[in-house]
Amino acid sequence: MSGQFPQQDRPLAGCTIVITRPAGTGATLARHVRACGGIPLLLPGLSLRAVSDSKAAREQWQEAQRGDVLIFTSPVAVRYAAALSPPATRAMIIAVGQGTARALRRLGIDDVQVPSLRQDSEGLLDLPSLQQPQGRRVALITALDGRGLLQEQLIARGALLREVHVYRRVAPRLGAHHIDAVQHMSNTACVLLSSAEAMHHLLALLPPAARQRLCDARVVASSDRIAGQARESGFSRVYVAQSAAPADLVARACDVCSHPRHEAGRPGC
Repeated sequence: MSGQFPQQDRPLAGCTIVITRPAGTGATLARHVRACGGIPLLLPGLSLRAVSDSKAAREQWQEAQRGDVLIFTSPVAVRYAAALSPPATRAMIIAVGQGTARALRRLGIDDVQVPSLRQDSEGLLDLPSLQQPQGRRVALITALDGRGLLQEQLIARGALLREVHVYRRVAPRLGAHHIDAVQHMSNTACVLLSSAEAMHHLLALLPPAARQRLCDARVVASSDRIAGQARESGFSRVYVAQSAAPADLVARACDVCSHPRHEAGRPGC
């Protein structure tokens, strides 16, 4: 089953697992890694910040709640939107994944649609409720400079789309301890990657020796798209997880680290 691994075993024993999630958001992944005996290395590829004009963002968020559909692209989007003003809407609520749905439920929003298979833009676009959104007022609650696929497809399907940017992603600040940890990784290390933007930041910020060490590591990507971009950026040992969910990423890392020559599931490069 997707995201499951034997809790009695320690398939990641002694293996360094690099977590590239935004600063302050990697705790869940780290817990999964430790539960499997791995050593989490927090190497944030992004930092999250509030938008510069909170007044304008608040007005856009409140206006969006008078529409027909609200789509939240991450738990962080839920948190930053709620910080602008408490949600009060009769719109259909859609979450990109279970983590986002849980964040909404903590705010008292229980009626949430979530993709059953893929927890990404493609999964959202497969939802029956988004197949024919012609004329419906759809708001995407997200960060500035998002990927664009979801927006393009919703507009092509006739949705009256508006984007509400409730936070922004910026390059992380890497300290000497981050660089030293990467430079001393063994070649058995495994990088968990769910954002091409985070990957590009890390490759740009790390000095040459650390950058090469990172590229020499195995990569577990959250999707075929991310895997392809990782290969194009110089990673050679790339494997694909079922989704960006922490359990799925770590389950795939367990497969790769336990069976370095004959991994279960989809092959790498």
